[in-house]
Order: sequence, then C-alpha cells, then structure tokens
Amino acid sequence: MNSDNDLQIAGDLLEVPHLLQPPREHPATVAEFAGLARAIAADRAQWADLVRYDATTRWYHRLRTGPGYEVWLLSWVPGQGTGRHDHGRSSGVLTVLEGSLTEHTRRGARTLTPGAQHVFAPGYAHEVVNDALEPAVSLHIYYPGLTEMPMHPAAHAGAHASPSCAARPVTA
Repeated sequence: MNSDNDLQIAGDLLEVPHLLQPPREHPATVAEFAGLARAIAADRAQWADLVRYDATTRWYHRLRTGPGYEVWLLSWVPGQGTGRHDHGRSSGVLTVLEGSLTEHTRRGARTLTPGAQHVFAPGYAHEVVNDALEPAVSLHIYYPGLTEMPMHPAAHAGAHASPSCAARPVTA
C-alpha cells in the first residue's frame, strides 16, 4: 500500500534511538556557545559568589575551559574599560550579567544591559567601558581560547578613551 505520510513510511524517530544524535558534551557552534553563555548567566549559583571588584584594574576569573574554548567572568567598576582592541584569531560571545557596559566601535556606541549578548568574529575591533555609576559583571567565551589582544588606536580624533586592560588574561 502506498502512503504519502512520512511517519508511516519512516516510523517515529523517537522510537528509533540509534537514529538520534547524542547530546554534545561541549559547544561547537556559535549558537551553542551563545546558549552556554545564557545557561551560565541564568545559573547565578555558578558565578555570583566568585565576583570580586578591584578599583585598580578589571577583575577576572577563568570560570571553565573546554576543548579549544574558555569562559571568563569579569567585573568592572565605574570608569574601567579595555581600550580599543580585537581578539586575534579568537571568536567570542560577550554577555552582560549585571550592570551595564558600553561598547564603542567605528559604527558608534551601544549600551549592553543584563542579558544582552554580543557575538563577534576574529579581528572584530571594539572598546568596552563601564560608563555607568554602578559596577558591572560580564561573561566572555572565546573560541579558540584567547592568546592575544592586539590594541588599536582610537577610531577617530576625540574618540572615547579609557584605561587599557591589564596583562593576561586579555579579555573583553
């Protein structure tokens, strides 16, 4: 008997477990890295007690690593920033957990608030600054793990300037 119903032809895929892809232990796509960042952001117990604030430099803590990637937790007191930079050969996902951060690019400035995510490719140049009156906390995932952070001159005369980042790790 001929049938146009795919379910009758192939059967229910959920009834054939060997046809399903096993869940990945580690992210491998941009969407999976962004999903990992959202999952960590939603689970405050993973990170809230680790946060420290340092008036002299941005505070950072490597939260976890996986095959070829790393996850960093950063805090920013008002006025702290990165200076204009890129992330070398690394792609990244920046997620704001608390407070707000301002990202400056050649296209202009935008404010990132809790839950905001920004995904970027290798070579993407920006500057991130806490322009607010309250501290901020952010999560950064780099793939591959960050090995360099080349600094760039300001985008144009009179561009926003901020303190440059501390030595390794170079995260933003």
